[in-house]
Amino acid sequence: MLMLKNIELNGFKSFGKKSIVNFTTPITSIVGPNGSGKSNIVEAIRFVLGEQSMKSLRGKGGVDLIFKGSKIMPKANRASVAIVFDNSKKKFNFTNSGLGVPLDYDEITIMREVVTDGVNKYSINGTDVRLKDIVDLLASVNIGSSGHHIISQGEADRVLNASSKDRRAMIEDALGLKIYQYRIKESERKLEKTNINMKEVQSLRREIAPHINFLKKQVEKIEKAQSLRGELAVLFKDYLSRESFYIQNENKRLNNLRRVSDEKILVIDNRIAELPSSNSVQSNASVEKNRLSEQLRKTNSSLSDLARALGRLEGMIDGAHDVVKQEETVKGAVPRYEWDNLINLCEEEINKMLESEDVSMVHNTLRALKERLKVLRDGESNTIEEGQNNDIKNRIATLEAERENIQREIENLKKEEIEIREKIKVCDEEDKQVSESLREGERMRYELMREKNEAVSDLHALKYEEEKLNQNKNIFESDSQEANALVGIEMVNLENTVENLDVPRIEQEEARRKIERIKIRLEDAGIGSSSETLKEYNDTVERDQFLAKELEDLANSVVTLKKIIVDLKDTLDTEFKTGVEKINKQFQEFFALMFGGGSAFLSIVLEHKKVRKDEDVEDMTEGEGEEDDGTELAFERGIEINVSLPQKKVKDLHMLSGGERSLTSIALLFAMSQVNPPPFLVLDETDAALDEANSRKYGNMLENLSKYSQLIVVTHNRETMSRAQVLYGVTVGAEGASKLLSIKLEDASLYAK
Repeated sequence: MLMLKNIELNGFKSFGKKSIVNFTTPITSIVGPNGSGKSNIVEAIRFVLGEQSMKSLRGKGGVDLIFKGSKIMPKANRASVAIVFDNSKKKFNFTNSGLGVPLDYDEITIMREVVTDGVNKYSINGTDVRLKDIVDLLASVNIGSSGHHIISQGEADRVLNASSKDRRAMIEDALGLKIYQYRIKESERKLEKTNINMKEVQSLRREIAPHINFLKKQVEKIEKAQSLRGELAVLFKDYLSRESFYIQNENKRLNNLRRVSDEKILVIDNRIAELPSSNSVQSNASVEKNRLSEQLRKTNSSLSDLARALGRLEGMIDGAHDVVKQEETVKGAVPRYEWDNLINLCEEEINKMLESEDVSMVHNTLRALKERLKVLRDGESNTIEEGQNNDIKNRIATLEAERENIQREIENLKKEEIEIREKIKVCDEEDKQVSESLREGERMRYELMREKNEAVSDLHALKYEEEKLNQNKNIFESDSQEANALVGIEMVNLENTVENLDVPRIEQEEARRKIERIKIRLEDAGIGSSSETLKEYNDTVERDQFLAKELEDLANSVVTLKKIIVDLKDTLDTEFKTGVEKINKQFQEFFALMFGGGSAFLSIVLEHKKVRKDEDVEDMTEGEGEEDDGTELAFERGIEINVSLPQKKVKDLHMLSGGERSLTSIALLFAMSQVNPPPFLVLDETDAALDEANSRKYGNMLENLSKYSQLIVVTHNRETMSRAQVLYGVTVGAEGASKLLSIKLEDASLYAK
């Protein structure tokens, strides 16, 4: 199945315009005169497949690959080449990534673009990628980096001129064994990095080893002080427990004494407060008497006011009776002026009564009478009618009722006056009794104050004892903190573990002196920073153990990597030998076909090589010797080409003629391509040195190769052209740029003849 579909050139070298070459047949031939640009198509294929050598692309830099322009066409600012592969069978995948996942596309388009500043851009199906990704992808279909699938003019015998080592690399690439080389190099890089890491870890361990020894000696000193710490812990435990017991008991005793004294003083204060006070008693009696006297004065004043009001009211009643009598005597109209005089007289009396504020009922009654007299005065009638007479009688009845109320009020006030005077007499009696009780209270107060002063004196003595106990508490707290810091003892129920807590104070003082002596010995031993030293020692030892474990892991990694490298090299060696055998079989057939007999084969040879003792080599024989300069003798495999021409004794390659070398190299390259056929082969005028007879043999080989790979042949040879199904002609147009012309098979046959 054809895999290469087409290639598109745009601004690349002589192709100023977009040009597409379709590859729809097994053999496609590209022809044209010299200088037309047909070899630029081959270089475009090299370019898009990732060629980095500008020499292979016949340029000095990226700008040399961009169309320079002509008299008619302007120069381009970028050059791009895109190549399209058929991936319907999903053969393309990223091999070197280790995943081997096929790309789920029916077509794979690889594109490379270069701009005038030489920057290159790569993409796969429109997605920007790295050159490494392009190489990885092409390796999955046997398109390697050595370019054995593209054979340009003058490079046909490159495989013959190459060294045995380079020749081996070309054959490994053709056999698809580069993946092993990549993995070997990757493993060797990891091995080198691992060795560097091992040296760094070993250096770190060497650096911390003296420090560990120093810390170990410090730890030994600390351990020697542990016995002192134990003894100090026991002494602290007994001392602090007994001291805590003493402080608690003393605190209880002093609290009880203070409580008793406080209660005694409180009782005395309460009793003193209950005693009568001369000031308070005398003050209460005086206030009550003064209040009663003021009340008596107000009562007398009210009686006087009511008496005056009663006299005026009786005068009004008498005047009203006189008016009624005159009315009854006259039995006729009363002159207007006389009636006005009567009204004025009543008004004057009423005003006098209104001036008094003590009798509220009289005040209200007289106010109503005044309003009525005003109505009578403003009336239009000049005579006193019968209804008016009745109204005066009613008012007289109201005034008489009010008089009775005033009289009752006067009687009540007189009774109140009598009661107040009686109460004043009682107050005078109470004053006499208070004077007697005050003299007894003063005597009791003196006695109680004496007892209170004694209790206060006891409190002052108790306060001194409490201050002394507080000093002991502060010392105890300080000793407890120090014990916790030195030996880790905390004051939590220590007295429950110590017998005979109640000891004389002199024994406690002796225990404290012992503690101080041991503390001095511990300070001399330098245990003040023991916890930090122990922590540093443990951390350092732990780090050393971690480094030792890491060193062990790195050593295991070295062993594993070396085994992987050996296994990969063994696999590579086996695959290489098998591939060489397959190539030899095809090489013999193609060589015999080209020369009409003879023999040709590849042989694996060993080359001597000096390497450093710590340098990994591809292969070493057993029993190799070492030299004094730090190097050792190793052997490296290469490839030699052995040929024997029919009817000639020529066996060395350098003795072959130019045509014979071309046929030999072509036969070898074709044989290499048959083992792992690439999807296409590009042959750029590889038949230029062949005569007519050899051209026919060359054409036969092309037809045989086209069964396995697409062939793109750049040629001037008519015989070669006749084997192609499609011809592409390249010419330089009027615009000064390369143009493509396609020719069908029938036309190509006529053109070849």
